[in-house]
Amino acid sequence: MDTMQGLKRTDYCGTFTAADDGRQAVVCGWVQRVRDKGMLVFIDLRDRTGVMQLAFDDKTAADLRAKAQTVRAEFVLMAKGTVRRRESVNRDIPTGEVELYVDDLRILARAQTPPFEITDQTNVKEELRLRYRYLDLRRSEMQHALLMRHKIVKAAHDYYDENGFIEIETPALIKSTPEGARDYLVPSRVHPGAFYALPQSPQQYKQMLMLSGFDRYMQIARCFRDEDLRADRQPEFTQIDLEMSFVDEDDVMTVNEGFMKRVFHEVLGVEIETPFLRMPYDEAMRRFGSDKPDVRFGMELTDLSDLLSDCAFKVFRGALDAGGSVRAINAKGAADHLSRKEIDKLADFVRTYRAGGLAFTRLTHDAESSSYEKFLTDTEKDAIRARMGAEKGDVILIVADGKNQTVFDSLGALRVELGSRLGLIKPGVFKFLWVTQFPLFEYSEEEDRYVAKHHPFTHPAFEDIDRVESDPGVCRARAYDMVLNGCEVGGGSIRINTPELQERMFRALGFSTEEARARFGYLIDAFKFGAPPHGGMAYGLDRLVMLMLEKDSIRDVIAFPKVQNASELMTQCPAEVDEKALRELSLAVVKE
Repeated sequence: MDTMQGLKRTDYCGTFTAADDGRQAVVCGWVQRVRDKGMLVFIDLRDRTGVMQLAFDDKTAADLRAKAQTVRAEFVLMAKGTVRRRESVNRDIPTGEVELYVDDLRILARAQTPPFEITDQTNVKEELRLRYRYLDLRRSEMQHALLMRHKIVKAAHDYYDENGFIEIETPALIKSTPEGARDYLVPSRVHPGAFYALPQSPQQYKQMLMLSGFDRYMQIARCFRDEDLRADRQPEFTQIDLEMSFVDEDDVMTVNEGFMKRVFHEVLGVEIETPFLRMPYDEAMRRFGSDKPDVRFGMELTDLSDLLSDCAFKVFRGALDAGGSVRAINAKGAADHLSRKEIDKLADFVRTYRAGGLAFTRLTHDAESSSYEKFLTDTEKDAIRARMGAEKGDVILIVADGKNQTVFDSLGALRVELGSRLGLIKPGVFKFLWVTQFPLFEYSEEEDRYVAKHHPFTHPAFEDIDRVESDPGVCRARAYDMVLNGCEVGGGSIRINTPELQERMFRALGFSTEEARARFGYLIDAFKFGAPPHGGMAYGLDRLVMLMLEKDSIRDVIAFPKVQNASELMTQCPAEVDEKALRELSLAVVKE
């Protein structure tokens, strides 16, 4: 095997242009492919910047050409030579006008045949790619995602530094304060039976920093939540985290709109319009059935409840009598795309969101069909069509349920599904908005109590402070989420900054004085020493990269992601540990 001795890399493979003609260069990388034509040998050498063709011909020393003929895909090479113009230009790659005519070739490492081809066109199961992630990461598509992630982090450091933020690290081993997602617990060796938690966010520490006088904080923070995975969620993730003192909602939103404008310009060359649209939570749910609405297309929800108050149709009347609603969307011009069979599939789709079914009227140009109109009076039928603006070619889709949340969830998800199926969502379009005035609490049937919609440190709307304990269900929060193309990309709130209001919040959440002090006594005590009004937010960095690249899965923008069951296929973790390690931690595993 050769060594690098005597040679140093001078250039990356993807940086050469016609202006380099005649220049000496040394490149390193992995072999993409070899074309052996006898007296002519061509090797495509790849690194993270691109591909450069290495050339050997009849004037090349015979032993050097013979050595080139032994090279195979994914061998690691170093090559020295002269840059020259290619006889056959390759317009498909940036370096396609030139090649490196080699006079010194070093084989630094040989490679077995990889389990899949290292190209962006590779078509293998994701499980195999993740098992050999180090090979998958050689593909330019994956490297582009990680390089974009790097650029976003750099832009964050630069932008927030220019705006007076100080980067401060907060602990990774903290006290467990279960209120929200489950904590990952870490046993303490020196405190047998006691546990640290990995942080779900730096929330309490960054609030403490506001008390400490660091009025603008930021951090690229690693966070951990022991919760079920989704396409846009991982058990460990990275936040761009920040907090500000002496601010209100407008201040936090304005500085973060500036960051988004900066990062999209620098990383994608896209100009984002500011200020962003702001939409109260109630309006978002009413119009889009979602607290993270995708506003790139219409097809908004329409409430039909008042038209059906005396309806005899049991499905609609039963939903209204139970305190729910009847709402619909109009898939304009979709009658030819949505056959009865397709509509039945959409009914199955909404059932996954707990809807009982999907009522429809399909107005093709040749005929009409409906699953519910025969149960209505002509007046009710005509009123629905008029309110929906129904015309020939349209399909009206209706969900009715005794719980409004079920109607919103199912119809809102159906709207997005149809937007995708019908081609209403155009690539390369980025639509931002703020969703504001969230409920402060939501009722948990599982715990039979109110829980915090965001977290228990969120400040109530000024008008609702007096109702925090007496009527928590109507209280609104000084909270805000930044939404991009139907995904929450970041969120935050103005925080409580007095011990009295924080204690009232804990009581509303069902904590006794003793429980609140056991969990959060240090925070309550800290507020007694003068806490400034403060607020902040955090972005999901992984999700932001995913959205900017318009990927379907967050796993495609993380170097070593977990899969659905929270395991990592490459290293096969989590894994059992030996008994000695458990004894040192005063732990025992009880096998069922």
